[in-house]
Amino acid sequence: MSDDPTIALTDTIIVPGTGEPPFAGSVVVEHGRIVDVIDSTRRPSVAGPVIGCGGRSLLPGLIDVHVHIGALDVNITDQQRHYFDSEAALRMGRALTDLLDQGFTTARDAGGADAGFRRAVEQQVVAGPRLRVSGRPLSQTGGHGDRRLATEEATAQAARVGLVSRVVDGPDEVRRAVREELRRGADQIKVMASGGVMSPTDRLDADQFSAAELAAAVETAQAAGSYVLAHAYPPEAIRRCVAAGVRSIEHGNLLDEPTARLMAAHATFLVPTLVTYEKLYESGERDGLSKENLDKLARVIDAGLDSLRIAQAAGVRIASGSDLLGAMARHRGRELAIKAQVLGAMGAIVAATRTNAELLGLADEIGTVAPGKRADLIVVDGDPLDDPGLLGRPETLWAVLVDGRLHKAPPT
Repeated sequence: MSDDPTIALTDTIIVPGTGEPPFAGSVVVEHGRIVDVIDSTRRPSVAGPVIGCGGRSLLPGLIDVHVHIGALDVNITDQQRHYFDSEAALRMGRALTDLLDQGFTTARDAGGADAGFRRAVEQQVVAGPRLRVSGRPLSQTGGHGDRRLATEEATAQAARVGLVSRVVDGPDEVRRAVREELRRGADQIKVMASGGVMSPTDRLDADQFSAAELAAAVETAQAAGSYVLAHAYPPEAIRRCVAAGVRSIEHGNLLDEPTARLMAAHATFLVPTLVTYEKLYESGERDGLSKENLDKLARVIDAGLDSLRIAQAAGVRIASGSDLLGAMARHRGRELAIKAQVLGAMGAIVAATRTNAELLGLADEIGTVAPGKRADLIVVDGDPLDDPGLLGRPETLWAVLVDGRLHKAPPT
């Protein structure tokens, strides 16, 4: 990485991430922040390097608010039985670097990663995006985060690193678990509020966690200055989460119109994760998914774009996540191309930049190309408004900056 205090990126087409049209210009970076955004009528005067971008597109660094760096394999139920903790941790570090190599300069791990991974990135032990971690997600007994097979009686999982959940029941256990995860450095709390595609023993539309349990989680997190994100598919589970004060609904594929209007009225974010269903559908049987998992997958894949249309029409704040498992993470940028089918290319870019920054409470720091923001920037070959599939692909990334440091430098 370059540590030059001042860098100018010139001859670019700036896509600012605000939804406003792109324009030709230059960006000046000093001590890790954007100090000037200049249109093409002026040329920057700087003491440091001037990087001519040859008319390429410059955007804010992409943000993914639903990653699982601990999802090492597609079959997450079995993976805990296959890896040493040390091996899992090293693979998770590699996953962080892969995120940055795809142009994602900020990510929210939606369950599994602890504060040690955030610290390792901050201290530059491993190259990775600015990271927000959720610690161990909370699941009820037999819920989406309970990885035990129906034939297993053990009450604890042997693995401590990876995609490991906490199984809790009742408001008191939930409250204690939230406090413990926050004590261990979690930035936010993840709860499993409904069944899921990949869990071994629950129905997809099963409502999980009571209103009292969800309220305990939200109240405890908010008291510590944090918030709760909730895995939820069916409308009833989503409504219960919204009423409890959950900040974001993850997935939401079975969303209906009344529930979408409720989300909009409460300013609750929706985080669709459409690419993961596409890729699981393509290779799930080959990757060893059970018939039950595949049946649940078939139900949500058809509903995904419909839920996005419903949310958009209701005025829900639409963010962007991927939720890809194992080697499928290489398709992370595909999420923007899928969303663009409903939101348009600009809408998909805004979801993965400005709106995601708002969800994370970082809108004053990242998410748009503007003076004062942190210099998290990417430069790509081609026009992402013409082809959003360009984004998230290492081969189309020409440069990547995080806090003004060049993670990927332009070819010389």
